[in-house]
Amino acid sequence: MTRKITFRFAGPSLFALALAMPMAMSPIAAPPAHALFGIGGGPFIVYDPTNHAENLLTAARALEQINNQIAQLQNEAQMLINQARNLANLPYSALQQIQQNVSRTQQLLAQAQNIAFDVQSIDQMFQQDYGNLSLTATDQQLIAEARSRWENTVVGLQDAMRVQAGVVGNIEANGAEMSALVGQSQNAVGALQATQAGNQLLALQSQQLSDLIAVISANGRANALTEAERATAAEQGRIQRERFLTPGSGYQPGNAQMFN
Repeated sequence: MTRKITFRFAGPSLFALALAMPMAMSPIAAPPAHALFGIGGGPFIVYDPTNHAENLLTAARALEQINNQIAQLQNEAQMLINQARNLANLPYSALQQIQQNVSRTQQLLAQAQNIAFDVQSIDQMFQQDYGNLSLTATDQQLIAEARSRWENTVVGLQDAMRVQAGVVGNIEANGAEMSALVGQSQNAVGALQATQAGNQLLALQSQQLSDLIAVISANGRANALTEAERATAAEQGRIQRERFLTPGSGYQPGNAQMFN
């Protein structure tokens, strides 16, 4: 049995709705959303979210750039501070104490007795007291020359001991200066202060080396005088022995009158 289906239209409104459905379901490109605000019948304010986001991003980038510039200025300021520290002079100087120690040692060397630390004086004194002894000199002259040489040896030893005592006296002052300079070097705020402290330590070391040279020179002078006296005494002994062994004129007969 066949059933017959019949469609009935309810007027033109249903037909119009059918025509409008495809248009409603098709995509339509809508412009960006905008919000319109109006207060009290005044002009409307248009709000664009896209423009607002772009403005926020621009402001963030500008703020980041400003922060970078501030950090760069801070780094430059710190660099200038470091340069100023590196150029700062050391507020401590050991030069005066070092010069005083050197001057004290030089004075002791300049006070050398009889034979000074001078080439001309040494040549003159050796030619006078340690040169070739005269075979015709009297015993009194030989004794006087021997005593002069002995005095030179004694004062040479005394001078050496005085120089040694002066150098030992400098040790305490040098130790104090060394401690002060090491402390200044460790607490230096810049490269210049550290360099100046190191230079002063080198100067102090040079002064100590000069003291050592002075002691060696004074001891060498005393030893040289001792050896020179010993060599000259040997020569004087040889001369006196020759005089003793040389036969004299012997007995010469003469006239003698016993009674008037």
